[in-house]
Amino acid sequence: MTAHSLLIKNARIVNEGRTIEGDVLIRGGRIERIDAAIADNGAEVIDATGLHLLPGLIDDQVHFREPGLTAKGDIATESAAAVAGGITSFMEMPNVRPPTTNRQALMDKYERATGRSRANFAFYLGGTNDNLDEIRRLDPADACGVKVFMGASTGNMLVDDPQTLDGIFAESPLLIATHCEDSPMIAVNERAMREKYGADVPMSEHPAIRSAEACYASSSLAVELARRHDARLHVLHLTTARELELFEPGPIAGKSITAEVCVHHLHFDESRYADLGARIKCNPAIKTAADRQALIAGLAAGRIDVVATDHAPHLAEEKAATYFDAPAGLPLVQHALLSLLEHVHDGQLPLEQVVTRSSHAVADLFGVVERGYIREGYRADLVLVDLDGETVVSADNILYKCGWSPFEGYRFRARVVTTLVNGVIACRDGALTGAIPGERLVCNAARDWRP
Repeated sequence: MTAHSLLIKNARIVNEGRTIEGDVLIRGGRIERIDAAIADNGAEVIDATGLHLLPGLIDDQVHFREPGLTAKGDIATESAAAVAGGITSFMEMPNVRPPTTNRQALMDKYERATGRSRANFAFYLGGTNDNLDEIRRLDPADACGVKVFMGASTGNMLVDDPQTLDGIFAESPLLIATHCEDSPMIAVNERAMREKYGADVPMSEHPAIRSAEACYASSSLAVELARRHDARLHVLHLTTARELELFEPGPIAGKSITAEVCVHHLHFDESRYADLGARIKCNPAIKTAADRQALIAGLAAGRIDVVATDHAPHLAEEKAATYFDAPAGLPLVQHALLSLLEHVHDGQLPLEQVVTRSSHAVADLFGVVERGYIREGYRADLVLVDLDGETVVSADNILYKCGWSPFEGYRFRARVVTTLVNGVIACRDGALTGAIPGERLVCNAARDWRP
């Protein structure tokens, strides 16, 4: 037995819809054996008595702000927060500076992440009104998908030319991931609010401006385009009950049109604008309590296939601005798993289903090779959690570069104990180990591939 062997003993292993007691032997970064009892034979032992062992979360939507916006966050800082929260792999979005809208920008991101990311990584290519040729030429091995902003975005990344949008759905060689909000409808709502309030629009009006109608109009268009062109479509961050009707319930296998929900839309509702204000301002907006409950039910039913974060840090002073100047987005990766475990404690979601939606289904959807499951031969991306533990979020234990969290002061009823990435302990008991074990993900999100 080599010095690089690690044995997790007496764990409650949550995997593929069931929970079993057992041991997991790791060697060379991979899971070598899973059994009821394994002798240590000189391996380093982690006693997991009383703990649950989950596959590490794969977050299919983050904004780590590099390059160009690194005062808010960067690949090193935000991947550190991710592994502290049990996220072992991430897929990062293209709205940085310069935007990731060509292959050269994609390759630059992979170079930046190599040797600096504590979690495994992949990147999206962004669509614009004038880069359809770049999308056509995209090698499926170079990206995890094509991100299309069908609602207002930064820079030139809003794709609002109907001919270009049609071309992307007809010709993209990869899965298309969409941000769905109708910009003209939002603009009308903004004008109405300016007339009513002037510049001092209350944060509580955000879900009226970024309305349910604007979301549905755009989501339904995306689904119609995907059906017309037999494209692979993944609609990001659903926020409304009505949008659920656009998606089929059941397992992800065989689906070409899928949906995602984010942890903050499952946790918060519009009542929290009163105390959190811009700290929960995000696009699309957090909406009603009824929408929140519908999203939880949609996740349980499989109408929503995966859960993610849309981690999007901004500086505290930026968030302190008035409505139109305060940017949209929340830092979330460090506390995403803990927030999902609250639904387990509340009896709303079984733990096995949390694992399915945050690990298994993401790996299946994006064709992530040898990750997302606890299987012999797979990469040892794992997280140990204590469901009887406690985590209090405070300024002194937040790892985000922006230094704040919408969960500050919250007392979670669970604790992330240990996170392993490629068989290496990246975080233990809330403390980073100094290891930087992240690797480039190998994905197959090609248009002609189905989970």
